Formats: sequence, structure tokens, C-alpha cells
Amino acid sequence: MREYIDAAAFKEMILCADAALAANTQLINELNVFPVPDGDTGTNMGLTMNNAAAELRKKSFTSVSAVADCVAGALLRGARGNSGVILSLLFRGISKRIKGMETVAAKEFAAAMKDGVDAAYKAVMKPAEGTILTVARLSAEEAVSYCKKGADFEEMLDKSMAAGNKALEDTMTINPVLKKAGVVDAGGKGYIVIFEAMLRCLKGEISAPAKAVDAGAIANEGGAFDVFDTEEITFAFDTVFIVRKNEPDVDLTPLRAYLSSIGDCLVIGEDDEAFKVHVHTNIPGEALTKSQKYGTLELAKIENMRTQHEDILAGRKAQSTDDLEAVERELEGEEKLAAPDKKYGVVAICAGDGMAQLFGELGADKIVTGGQTMNPSTADILKEVNRTPAETVFVLPNNKNIIMAAEQCAPLTEKNVVVIPTKTVPQGVTAMLNFDNSAEEEEIVDTLCEAIKDVHTAQVTYAARNSDFDGYEIHEGEYLALLDGKLIGSFTAMDSALDAIGNAAESLDPEIITVYYGEDVKDEEAETAAAMLEEKLPDAEVSAVNGGQPVYYYMISIE
Repeated sequence: MREYIDAAAFKEMILCADAALAANTQLINELNVFPVPDGDTGTNMGLTMNNAAAELRKKSFTSVSAVADCVAGALLRGARGNSGVILSLLFRGISKRIKGMETVAAKEFAAAMKDGVDAAYKAVMKPAEGTILTVARLSAEEAVSYCKKGADFEEMLDKSMAAGNKALEDTMTINPVLKKAGVVDAGGKGYIVIFEAMLRCLKGEISAPAKAVDAGAIANEGGAFDVFDTEEITFAFDTVFIVRKNEPDVDLTPLRAYLSSIGDCLVIGEDDEAFKVHVHTNIPGEALTKSQKYGTLELAKIENMRTQHEDILAGRKAQSTDDLEAVERELEGEEKLAAPDKKYGVVAICAGDGMAQLFGELGADKIVTGGQTMNPSTADILKEVNRTPAETVFVLPNNKNIIMAAEQCAPLTEKNVVVIPTKTVPQGVTAMLNFDNSAEEEEIVDTLCEAIKDVHTAQVTYAARNSDFDGYEIHEGEYLALLDGKLIGSFTAMDSALDAIGNAAESLDPEIITVYYGEDVKDEEAETAAAMLEEKLPDAEVSAVNGGQPVYYYMISIE
């Protein structure tokens, strides 16, 4: 009988949990009922846990408390999406309960699990049952119940997981959407994967991999790479690099134009000291050479997507260079706080060059790249908060699945962080238009929260998978039309999707409609779309703006 665990055992348990979660990432993703391409639960939880494993591998520990502190801190900074934040809260509660303990007995760990659940429930504004919260709560309650009469650590987790698995199955009963789709809750499944791996590790059935797992690569296996042919990859080399600027205000417009001419999927992020480029191209060497006219090349990562794709189709692990972001973090160390030179600053989260430029023009100090397809981590947001030269930093998440990750920044910085709960990019734009630097903080919050209430957001994207959702039989690849996050139809033609949005918007009696079009939409197509809406809604002022966002063909602001 094992009555307690020590630091070595707990570290091994977490590393096994990370490997198990990475291996099950795609399975968890596929439990997501809503077929919109988004930051999926498996990916978010996998990348969040992967951050903790990476930190554990760097250190040695003499107490369970030290391991738990490391895990909690890494999960907090690495949290992506709501599921990642909830995962971090569960382990933060565990860490607090076992603070200062060299070893932990079954009874103590069961109580810590319950503390983690309590912390997660308190942090979620409207806790929903039939989710990861329910699975974690019932698992913890069974663990505590067992420890009233038993002390075997393995048996405690075994009983806990039996209750957790039953709770997971019951999520289909609690949530009618899950019941209709015939799947369990994705976040709950992720929780079970984590704790079952920890149990199997204790029993000696599995051991931690010698090398770190790549959660991102595993998440892609069996996903996007297997739905197209190798020949469809127009530009073979996924190229990412960082250049230290010769001058703080160097104009990158010519470089942007050049890189756009030799590739696609271009994203350039910059600050006063450096700029980072992501581009798909067939001539990565020329991209690097051209960029060195603007500064000194510091880091580069080039991967051949064609050979990666061929490896995956052949059942081999795709070869990859070391993660560039990890190298950056090692070189940069802790991010320094920018000295405040003003009272207020703004950090906005969005995807697409056009959107980034728009937020910059409206007064945002820093942009965090992310949104629907990849939710940024708390650390990603925190970095830009710390770099904003202001006493108080307002954060615009612009996505409902990023709000919680943004809120986790507040205790991690000396700056005053205020998160405005913008759930869409159009709400974020409206918030910027109503931002008054001369007002007091409370007045600004009230004004912005009131302003975004009047913004409705329509979106056109594609179905990422076949689904039977909310009365609609959806086929992969069809156009999906949404209004305020609710599906209003699945269509084989873009015109039909836009027509449905126009019909739905009529009841809102809009005065202003702004059509933000994505990277896959041509200018003339966007103008045609705007004209269709203008004809449908003649009393509204309609305009089209190049947002350049990925995946979402149109994001339409209706006010």
C-alpha cells in the first residue's frame, strides 16, 4: 500500500499526464460539438499542460510542495482558453493546500483536489454543470469520501477516477447538446485523461517519456494535415525568424510587400527593438537575406511542410526544429516592466494584419496575435501588458474563450490590469472608439461595457467537421453563418450565408454595418458582400474593411 507520494513521484505523475494529454489531444478536440474552427479544448489543455511539463524538466525538487508550486505557476502563465485556465485553477488550489509539505498523504491530496475544485468554481462567473467542473467536483468528493476510511493513495485515485468517469458519462445527460451529438464533455475528458495517467504512473504501468512531448505537433496529427494532398501545399517552407532592428522606427512596409510577393500566411509583429516574421515561402533564404537589410538576424526556424505532411500520411512522426518560442524565452528571461509614461494603455487581441493595423490606429498600444484558431496563453498576454508604458492597462480579449486567460494576468504584474469582456473583434473596435483617456478608470469601464452591449457580431466561416447541431445537419466544408455566437444556418454557397445574415439582422434595425473581410476574400468579393447587405438593409450605413483575419471569411459588426 502506498500511503504518500514524494517529489520525484509527483513530478513523474505530471510528466505522464502531459504525455497522455498530448497523445489524446485530437480525440478530445473531436468531442467539440460546435463545428466552428476554433481554439479546441484538447489543443488548449494540451499546450497548457505542456508548459508545466517543460518547467518541471528544467529543475530538481526536494518536496511535493515545490513541484506543485512549479506546476501551478507554469499552468497559470501557459493557460490557453477557458479549459486551460480552469485546469490551472484546479492545480493552483492543490498547490495552496499542500504548501510546505515534503510528502503528501492520500487524505491531504484528496483535500487538495477539493480545494482546486472550489477555486475553479469561484473563478468562473457562471459555473455550468455537465462540464469539466462537474467531473472534477465529483472526482474530488469521492476522493475525500474514500479517505474517511482508507489511506491507500492508489486506491484513493482509483475510486476518484471511477466517480469521475461516471460523471463524464453523465455530462451527456446533463447537457442536451452533448446528448444529441452522442459525445461527452471535452474538458471533462481532458481532466480524466490527466488524472488517470497520474494513477497509472503511480501503479508503475507507464513512465514519463525521456524527452519532452510536442503537444502542438500531436494536436495536428490526424487533423488539418490529412484533409489535403501534398501537392496542394503551394509554399513548402514554414519560415519564422526574429531580426533585431537597426533603428527603432524603421519602416517595414517594403519588407511586408516583398514577403507577400514570395509567399503567403504572412504575419509580422514588431516593437521598438525587434520584429518577428512568420511566412510560408519556397525561398526562405531570400526572405532571411532581404530582412537583414532592416537589422541583425537573431533566430530562425524553417520547416518543410511537404515532408512533414508526407511523414504524417505515412504514419511517421513529423520532423521539427526546436520550438522557437522556447528559445526566445530562454534568451529573454523575465520580461521587464515598461516604465509608465501615461495613465492608461490598451492591449488588444486579434488576428490579421488589417485588424492589427486598425486597432493600432484606434490607439491600442500593443497587439497580441491570436483569436479563433489559436487562443493566446496568459503569458502571451502578460508579456504585452508588461511592455505597455502605462500605469493601468486595459485588455480587450475580443473572444469569449480568451477572457479568463486575460484575467489571470492581474496577479502576475505590478501594473493595474483591467479586462473589458469583449467577446468579438467588432466589440473590441467599438470599445476603442469609446475609450476616453481623460476619464476615471471606473467611468471608462462603465462606458465601454455599456457600449459593447449594443454591438452584434455576425460571422461567416466553414464547418471544420460533420455535425448535427441545433437542428442543423452540417457537412464539413460548408459555409456557416453565425449571429452573436449562435448558428443561423449551414450553406453550400457564400451568397446564401450572407443572405441569411441580412435576414437575421433586419430585426436588429441597424444603423451601421461594418464588414471586416478575411485573408481568403478578394476586395471585389467583399464589396459585393457589402452591397448585398446594403440592399437588404437600406437604412444602414454599410462599409467594407480589410481585416485580413484567417479562417473567418467575414466578421460583420452590426450596430
